[in-house]
Amino acid sequence: MSRNYAQGKFQIRNPQKYIGPRQPTYRSGWEFAFMQFCDNNPSILQWSSEGINIPYRNPFTNKQTIYVPDFLIIYIDKNQQKHAEVIEVKPSTETTMESARSTRDRAYVALNHAKWQAAAAWCKHNGLKFRIVTENEIFHQGKKR
Repeated sequence: MSRNYAQGKFQIRNPQKYIGPRQPTYRSGWEFAFMQFCDNNPSILQWSSEGINIPYRNPFTNKQTIYVPDFLIIYIDKNQQKHAEVIEVKPSTETTMESARSTRDRAYVALNHAKWQAAAAWCKHNGLKFRIVTENEIFHQGKKR
């Protein structure tokens, strides 16, 4: 899928659940679908988009910079346990070298892994879970779950 096909401001239907610093902006159809899921799912108590800044070292420039994960969600599971997770929505081609189809994809994977390693450590330190969500979790056999 193209990186530039679906972008815009998300219209929140349940503003009492949204805890982000500004109106959420989706940068892909997958992010849009995930925002709809967060906004409409009764198990999601609170959510934000691009509300966390995590420092990391860019492996290509060796400079310290900031990673802004896509989402923070707070939810209740089927056992009524409360959880908080930082979520990154990415195409599967940008998650593993095995999935990468091009040199560009491999560069994205390397950069993403540096960001995700920093995010996992930051989350662990702050009592959160870090998870990457791909189209495989958002869509099942071409259909939204």
